[in-house]
Amino acid sequence: MDGAARTSGLASIAHDLLLLQALGLRLVVVPGARPQIDAALEGAGIVSELHRGVRVTTAEAQQLVNQAVGQVRIELEAALSRGLPESPYQHQQVAVVSGNYVIAQPIGVRDGVDYQHSGELRRLEVEPLKQQLAMGAIVLLPSLGYSPSGEVFNLAAEDLAVAAAKALNADKLAWLAPSDEAAGPKALTPSSASQTDNQLLERLADAASVVSRVHCLDSNVDGALLKEFYTRDGVGVLITDGGYDNERPATVDDIGGILGLIEPLEQQGVLVPRSREQLELEIEQFQLLERDGLVVACAALFPLADSDAGELACLAVHPDYRQKQLAKVLLRRIEEAARQQGLSQLFVLTTHTAHWFKEQGFATAVVDALPVERQQLYNNQRNSQVLLKTLSH
Repeated sequence: MDGAARTSGLASIAHDLLLLQALGLRLVVVPGARPQIDAALEGAGIVSELHRGVRVTTAEAQQLVNQAVGQVRIELEAALSRGLPESPYQHQQVAVVSGNYVIAQPIGVRDGVDYQHSGELRRLEVEPLKQQLAMGAIVLLPSLGYSPSGEVFNLAAEDLAVAAAKALNADKLAWLAPSDEAAGPKALTPSSASQTDNQLLERLADAASVVSRVHCLDSNVDGALLKEFYTRDGVGVLITDGGYDNERPATVDDIGGILGLIEPLEQQGVLVPRSREQLELEIEQFQLLERDGLVVACAALFPLADSDAGELACLAVHPDYRQKQLAKVLLRRIEEAARQQGLSQLFVLTTHTAHWFKEQGFATAVVDALPVERQQLYNNQRNSQVLLKTLSH
């Protein structure tokens, strides 16, 4: 986590880390200390040079870096020692350990600039670290690295976190940062994250080659870690290749999810009832929007025999997502599928949502405008409105 994140809500962050550990997660915490180092150097009257966003750490500055990083570690250990009062875990003592797990080497000279005591990861002592995790300890990796010759190097905490996540083949990497650095779209692929103007997201994206989910969170959001990990929408930026939001054709495995969407609307009379057996027969006509494994919207396209028209049916959106314009997204997908099938007209029959369809370019039509075969199936008792949209090619 960013050093600024630590200062903004250390007690709350520590509480969430302890709760995650109690829930069974094995945690490696990389506390940054950049603001604390800046303050220490400023207090000593030392001007810190940056090159390519990396601090040039002189021998004089390294002493203050060591002190600042050590103070950050001590404060975090103290916060994690408070336990979880007023909870079933209030008497559970959690071991918090740190050590010389990070073997570093100097960055050296780049572009003619000697970075001196600024370093980069050479290797991580993975097996001893895994042993601590297996025993239930929370492992701290302060942003310092040690060389076999006994030197100490100042490391960028973000890069250390990425390298550690990759070396441990972690399931998740979460980075807490100030709101201006943690801003971005809800979900990104590694390639799109690496092309943003956000340097933090670009650096974190490197972990996504190994770690299935990388999260960048606003440290000012109380409970950000818990909300990100245990709610479907989360509160941060997710970098993943795993397909957080998917648009795809339905399969028989999706029938349960589709029924969960349409059955409440069938009970309200919005949709015509469909049995599971009917859905199995029609499943290839359905398109889905999926968020993190949950079917959040569905619709079907039925080409009408002996015509260049198709019927849009069974458009449904999960109640939690009806304000997110997903119906429009799915309608565009259905329209594109209709064009690919050579259809030039799209019909919809509705009793409740005619106004919305008119906003999407549909016009009121008469039953006689339907192909003859579909007219014969029209339910006069239901008295649905018929709407028509001509598709441009």
